Amino acid sequence: MKRTIFSPDHELFRQQFRRYAEAEVAPHVERWNRQGISDREAWRAMGAAGYLGVAMPEAYGGAGGDFLYAAIVTEELCRIRAHALQVSLHSDICLPYLVSYTSEAQKERFLRPAISGDKLVAIAMTEPGTGSDLAAVQTRAVRQGDAYVVDGSKTFISNGQNADLVIVVVKTDPEAQPARRGISLLLVEADRPGFSRGRNLEKLGLKGQDTSELFFSGCRVPAENLLGEEGQGFRYLMEKLQQERLILAVGSIASCQRSLADTIAYVKERRAFGRPVATFQNTQFTLAELATEVQVGQTFIDQLMVAHARGESLVTEVSMAKLWVTELQKRLTSRCLQLFGGYGFMDEYPISADYADAAVQTIYGGTSEIMKLIIARQLGLDDK
Repeated sequence: MKRTIFSPDHELFRQQFRRYAEAEVAPHVERWNRQGISDREAWRAMGAAGYLGVAMPEAYGGAGGDFLYAAIVTEELCRIRAHALQVSLHSDICLPYLVSYTSEAQKERFLRPAISGDKLVAIAMTEPGTGSDLAAVQTRAVRQGDAYVVDGSKTFISNGQNADLVIVVVKTDPEAQPARRGISLLLVEADRPGFSRGRNLEKLGLKGQDTSELFFSGCRVPAENLLGEEGQGFRYLMEKLQQERLILAVGSIASCQRSLADTIAYVKERRAFGRPVATFQNTQFTLAELATEVQVGQTFIDQLMVAHARGESLVTEVSMAKLWVTELQKRLTSRCLQLFGGYGFMDEYPISADYADAAVQTIYGGTSEIMKLIIARQLGLDDK
């Protein structure tokens, strides 16, 4: 089924970026996965080519495109399994905070170099004892004169090793009721005294992504680094979670497409009992079911992308998409791996990495359980 949401300009951009990704990114993916981190040179090259700011304002070096351009970048990077290059995190999750809530001076200081690839950005929400409950964060930022003094720790932070700038979720008013009113966001440069990185965490999947613990010990951050208004951090997070969860769903369904395509090609070539595995009814039924679910998921996400680009509020629908598609990815990679037989368990076949990479999709960006709670509340099922 032809996807009709993209204009001729979108399609031309896809062709252009696909050529770039295959020539400049794909040759490095295997090495990045081995070393557990992507190269800074690749980020700077992406920025110089204009691919870190495709949906960012032209006034700060971006291309001024709509969300569909950003989705194309994510889809094409997933197509070559370049998960190590966390462009969607940097460009589509972190940079919107800098566009929406910063002053003009902050935009020049932080947004412009982020679009050019000279500053990489991460966002630090999760703490060792606090996952999805953002209002309960314990990292404190105490105002002292013209600075905030930050103490606490974060964990599972993507881009944690490479980041030059971290959007840190902090508690500026521990007495606030409700607790969410005490949450603020600070822009913390990685070279500030009192800020340190832990080790690059070893993970089940997404081997090329640098994921770290971050520590703050008496870290003095200028008050001018406050993002937006004090006490409004929780609201800002809620406002940006729609795009975060949508871009995660975009990447998830794109990865499903790649895993499915590789499996179809494999079963056509692999022979058992004297004939191609593709001719067995079990294979046909399995792949027919999965192809149907992928098509349904892609159609739903395409409609959400268009609606999001129009500026519609889609809290319920995006939560549904993130829930359904990431659960599909785990189920699909498991069933596809089974069709590879013993070879699916071998690292030489990418389906083994796809299977491991899928595990976290239902966890980060809001767990499946949190998605269900959000959907239930939107349906009026919460008695509060």
